[in-house]
Amino acid sequence: MLNFNFTPFPVIETERLLLRRITDDDVNEVFELRSNPETMKYIPRPLVKTTEDALGHIAMIEDKIVTNTGINWGITLKGNPKLLGIIGYYRMQPENYRAEIGYMLLPEFNGKGIITEAVKHLIAYGFNDLKLHSIEAVIDPENFASEKVLQKCGFIKEAHLKESGFYEGKFLDKVIYSLLNR
Repeated sequence: MLNFNFTPFPVIETERLLLRRITDDDVNEVFELRSNPETMKYIPRPLVKTTEDALGHIAMIEDKIVTNTGINWGITLKGNPKLLGIIGYYRMQPENYRAEIGYMLLPEFNGKGIITEAVKHLIAYGFNDLKLHSIEAVIDPENFASEKVLQKCGFIKEAHLKESGFYEGKFLDKVIYSLLNR
């Protein structure tokens, strides 16, 4: 079974991006991401309503890093510390050498290849450093932008689960994509 260890925190540098630890200084951007119905459209979680809620979300991210049960990075452009989005691994299954990847981005940065670039580097980190065998992504079937990112990064559609989740009085479908370390 795998043992994850996120100390020291692994900063990841790409061509254009710096993926870094999220801190309380990012509260306004986390609030902007998690309170925006547009960015949360395909994420069945309650919108944050206050900066205290956003700080709680940051604390939850930090707790997972400290307990080695999940890891999220703040997405920034090199040379600019402003948080544009969040990307990370959660629902980590060390016994199965598998983890789920998730990401979100402020709407004004959509369509610029930022998430694709970040996902490619997270795949390398997952396979090379975490020693994962497989990475999964669970998306809303209507989230065509996310589907496109996953396909560009080599993920294969494994399943379309009909009405497999229940949120805000509705049954929701989900699509599972995965990538194997070959």
